[in-house]
Amino acid sequence: MTQTSSMRTTGPASQQGGAMLNVSWERLWRASGIVFVAMFIIAYLVYGDQPKMGASTDELISFYDSDRWRILIASVVFGGAVLFLLWFAAAIASTLRDAGQGGWGAAATASSAALAAVFFVLISLTAGLTYSIAGSGNDAITSGLNDLARALPVMASFPAAMLIMAGTLGLWRAGVVSDTFAVAGLLAVALVLLGGTTWASDGIWAPGGVYSRVSPMVTLVWVTAVSGLLYLRSPSRARLPERAAIHVP
Repeated sequence: MTQTSSMRTTGPASQQGGAMLNVSWERLWRASGIVFVAMFIIAYLVYGDQPKMGASTDELISFYDSDRWRILIASVVFGGAVLFLLWFAAAIASTLRDAGQGGWGAAATASSAALAAVFFVLISLTAGLTYSIAGSGNDAITSGLNDLARALPVMASFPAAMLIMAGTLGLWRAGVVSDTFAVAGLLAVALVLLGGTTWASDGIWAPGGVYSRVSPMVTLVWVTAVSGLLYLRSPSRARLPERAAIHVP
């Protein structure tokens, strides 16, 4: 009888403690977007200014082969950043599912996966160029892959815009963000989509031009704002006691 009473007292309390710990981890999980932004900026600064489309052989060799460790380190950091991007999108999807907006959550998950795929291809290209391709002496392949690496950030504008739209409208319909935030998010979608049109041969509208950097900057600002908002918004604890409670006859 004494042992049974002890189990009734300590069992639910122990499970409630575990549930509270899960809430703490969930809150940190929601801050993963901020970690993504920090790692993305670090990788960008370490990586440096990639040669433009049609760059000369000397420029390509100088960038990819002369200081290869710098680019390889940036590739590792960028790869880690993409993982945190996926965690951030999962946090949005989880929040939207809890609010009954599972469709928008699925859209956020799909768009983040597409964006991550573009990023991983970009990382693989630059790492491959640095590791062996640029130093192989095949200038045509080196130039073509460099041009492809320049084109991929332009194409990344489309899944990035979808992620912003799904996250913004989903959180707005769930009552998590205000009307003002929703309008700002839709403006961000338009600015990011314009980044997918930067195909001029030269100037500010070319791949690697001034505007091609606006799209990533807008995306980073949006991710920081949403991740911070989700972090400050405590995860729902209403259902935790229900999960933790054990009814002993």
